[in-house]
Amino acid sequence: MSRLVAFAAIQGAYNIVSKVEGKFKEAMDKYGPNQPLEFPNTAYYLPIIYSILGIKVEKLADAEPVLERCKKLLPPHIKGRIHTPYLGGTLDAGMAAILAEEIFEAIRYVEDPDFYQAVEDPDVEAGKLWVGAADDTIMRKRGIEFVDGSAPGFAAIVGAAPDPETAKMIAEEYQRKNLYVFMCANQA
Repeated sequence: MSRLVAFAAIQGAYNIVSKVEGKFKEAMDKYGPNQPLEFPNTAYYLPIIYSILGIKVEKLADAEPVLERCKKLLPPHIKGRIHTPYLGGTLDAGMAAILAEEIFEAIRYVEDPDFYQAVEDPDVEAGKLWVGAADDTIMRKRGIEFVDGSAPGFAAIVGAAPDPETAKMIAEEYQRKNLYVFMCANQA
């Protein structure tokens, strides 16, 4: 792995963990430690955190040990000319970012419960494209489709398209093939 890629990933993880730590402190001050922290219409804990760490996040205070773990996962910044492999620290930084982002998303539901559409097929014309965390009904329906073979598959696309029109074209092309499409990018 290139030194530049490792540096960028680690620096990005530091930025994300710091952002989430600030958001967490704001939420604690505003809502208090007993504020429920969950994805709506689900009977499961924050799923990534629970599956990776085994920590049951049910209220805001439960997220604090996760953030502490995130900070411990962050490797030292890459400085100077280091001639050792960066993969382990880079992977730990990625895990810290993923865990922290799940806390961020759960706090978003507390602060702005209508940010996401609570439907399977979002009304793009309404100006809200994002559907958020899948609730239990959707998870059961999709799970059955993947188990019984009626779902042909899915496409996971990571990275920004050159423009929104291209992203739309890619998503619609896969949808025409009846594939589930998961797209993730960060555009400012």
